[in-house]
Amino acid sequence: MSQIPLVDVKAQYAPLIPELERRFRDVLDSSEFIRGRNYWAFQDEAASYLGVANAVGVANGTDAIVLVLDAMEIGPGDEVICPAFTFYATAESIARRGATPVFADIDPATLNVDPRDVAAKISPRTRAVMPVHLFGRPAAMSELAELDVPLIEDAAQAFGAPGVARLGAVSTYSFYPTKNLFCLGDGGLVVTGDEQLADRVRMLAFHGSRNKTDFDFVGYNSRLDELQAAMLRVFLTQLDEWNRGRREAAARYAELGLGELVELPQDEPGHIYHLFVCRSSERDRIRAGLNEAGIASGVYYTTPLHFQPALRFLAYEPGSLPETERVAEDNFSVPLWPGIPAEVQERVVDVVRAAVGVGAAR
Repeated sequence: MSQIPLVDVKAQYAPLIPELERRFRDVLDSSEFIRGRNYWAFQDEAASYLGVANAVGVANGTDAIVLVLDAMEIGPGDEVICPAFTFYATAESIARRGATPVFADIDPATLNVDPRDVAAKISPRTRAVMPVHLFGRPAAMSELAELDVPLIEDAAQAFGAPGVARLGAVSTYSFYPTKNLFCLGDGGLVVTGDEQLADRVRMLAFHGSRNKTDFDFVGYNSRLDELQAAMLRVFLTQLDEWNRGRREAAARYAELGLGELVELPQDEPGHIYHLFVCRSSERDRIRAGLNEAGIASGVYYTTPLHFQPALRFLAYEPGSLPETERVAEDNFSVPLWPGIPAEVQERVVDVVRAAVGVGAAR
């Protein structure tokens, strides 16, 4: 069998190429390459889809977080609580602003930040909590909201997940090409119901200015590209179907018996499976078998953020976040994308079964 990728992005956009080419030509014809009609239209359409009042397109998901922290005037002397089992950009953005990332452990059932540990980490210096909706599963927002601390949702992996962008003060998204809603390069979004916060983010993303003449803040140059906005407008119309396809593929892995061989991600109605991340003490053996069979797999955050070289100054000791450290050692993902063929998933399960030495299903 030919190489099976972890995510087949082209399988998603290939049927849309004629429309994407038409939109590309429209942008060329318009000569509007910065903050053109697609830039403004996508923001309105994304806000409507998410049910929020304001959406601000920015250059990427990391900028989205930094801009929010800046707009909230979070900086030196402040603390922001977040998980250590997530991509580096979450804590990097906090540190970039001169604030201190404070790591809370995760719930081993969901892999999202544990509200109980968040509550234990709150101090007089805490300015915000930054939950991550990891791998497409919404974090425990209701419990976190009860802590009465502003919530900055890192929703980079969860565009379209039910309940996201509802209880937080602000939410940030990434449109990196493997995300559920993706563009053909880099892109990001900030969404909030707070008009004042949205206005400040909008200005900060445009050099601290409204009109390119008067500059009220020391800002950034972080704008969603017009061409990417045009592509995103097409992809947004497909998102619900794509997310349904991801959920169907996740359910099929369970039906095929993968859960008899490894620990599957627990399903819930809001999970949109940005990635299908399993756990097993035999991870390395399984991945070796998949690789030998030409099947891609992935592992995530094997060096959790509290052990990253750039964050050693925070002085976390081994064992300080036990659930985070355990999952870093045994997690792995298998191929999943909207429309993944059933025979591909059957092949994946057969290879995993052989790797762990379990007889074929009858």
